[in-house]
Amino acid sequence: MKEITSWLRRIPLELIFWIGSLIAIFTINPDAGHHFSLCPLDSMGFSWCPGCGLGRSMSLLARGEIQASWSMHPLAMLAFGVILHRIWTLIKNLKTTHNYG
Repeated sequence: MKEITSWLRRIPLELIFWIGSLIAIFTINPDAGHHFSLCPLDSMGFSWCPGCGLGRSMSLLARGEIQASWSMHPLAMLAFGVILHRIWTLIKNLKTTHNYG
């Protein structure tokens, strides 16, 4: 039982979170009329948000629709690169130090 609990403590939660976010980006339907939002500005009733459309834009980018992605939100390429870099860094740290942080 001790081995199982020590193994569970070593699970790289941040790495799982970022990989899950990539999976979500690939499964988002950017053409859907209504979408789920965690945006606090949207929850407060504001109609404009600087991050609005970023997830859908990243989904378009993942599908290869670069021009449509750029027109929806120009920072999608940067955000996609940051997520991929963070996943790479966490995997590299996990392989070298057996620690993901």
